[in-house]
Amino acid sequence: MGSGINMLTKPQAYLTKVFIQIFLRNKQYILLSLVLPIVILSIVGLNDGESDPIDIGLISNSKSNLSEKFIDQLTSNNLFNVIQGSEESLREDLINGNLMVVLIIPSDMNDQIKTTNIKLLVDKSQAQFVQTIQPVINQSLLSVERDITANVPMFNLVIEDVKSRSLSYIDFLLPGIMAFMLMNLSIAGSGFNVVEFRRRGILKRLFVTPIKPIDFVIAIVIARMVIVLGQLSAIFSFALIVLDANIVGNIFSLYLVIISGVIMFLTLGFSIGSLAKTQESVGILATIFIYPQLVLSGVFFPLETLPEYIQPFAELLPLSLVADGMRSIASDGMQLIDVYSNFIGIGVWILIGTLISTKLFVWKEVAG
Repeated sequence: MGSGINMLTKPQAYLTKVFIQIFLRNKQYILLSLVLPIVILSIVGLNDGESDPIDIGLISNSKSNLSEKFIDQLTSNNLFNVIQGSEESLREDLINGNLMVVLIIPSDMNDQIKTTNIKLLVDKSQAQFVQTIQPVINQSLLSVERDITANVPMFNLVIEDVKSRSLSYIDFLLPGIMAFMLMNLSIAGSGFNVVEFRRRGILKRLFVTPIKPIDFVIAIVIARMVIVLGQLSAIFSFALIVLDANIVGNIFSLYLVIISGVIMFLTLGFSIGSLAKTQESVGILATIFIYPQLVLSGVFFPLETLPEYIQPFAELLPLSLVADGMRSIASDGMQLIDVYSNFIGIGVWILIGTLISTKLFVWKEVAG
């Protein structure tokens, strides 16, 4: 971070510091931008079914008294709803997301005192869920061991990850909501600020200084990026800790998508601010830009649910590129190379936003 700041010119570094101070003065905006997404995530993420038993698949390849005791221990636990079936059918249920865990009792689990490996198949996208399930299963195994009074450990629980084709709704929703909030915060942070600076005469005062338009653009982008990344990190922490959301992919890769998205939306917001002359007009332009994307970008539902003739267009929207990139990494565990097309699309939009803003942002016009 320090090396990045040292790369800035003195005017850029000074303006960046000033803009951060100005942005942080608006306490109501900062509070609202944090509270609103937390409220939305809480409404859709906090479910009232915490007391419902957890469905757990059970494949028993043994008919011994030992295996029957273990099954009785599981079925008597109110935490579980044990569903017995064949390995083929229960594996398919796990892959389709109908089950999160499947327990396989091997045929060598018998009354002889020896160590037996018991396999626990786990939905890969529910990695944190294992931390709740595993201790309860281990306790059931220990209870059986105590009944037998074995002098050696009889059971070894082996975890096997299985990639599921489904996600919990909060895991699906989180990247989309974060992308949408990223767009809102960035557009408001650049488009509205340009008009506000014009109204307050800040641009007119900057016009008589040696500061170039590119210095102004770079400084406001960096300043807003610092604020937006801080807000998004706070919201992410809330979702992971309170809502128990899961991030399967690499956090560093996820933040690279977020940072590129911030830059894209800031440049596009700057274009809107350069086009608009008043707060009212920038609000209208921002609404036209933001809300159609909310419907067409797969934030709340997959793009596949849209009509086929709309999907190719929807996939190219700025919000779609960011939301899909974040979801592919966070929920599907993809690598950066797998979302290269998203970065290409984001880069194209950054170029478009930069060209429009630099063409329209002329000091004589904004200072007049």
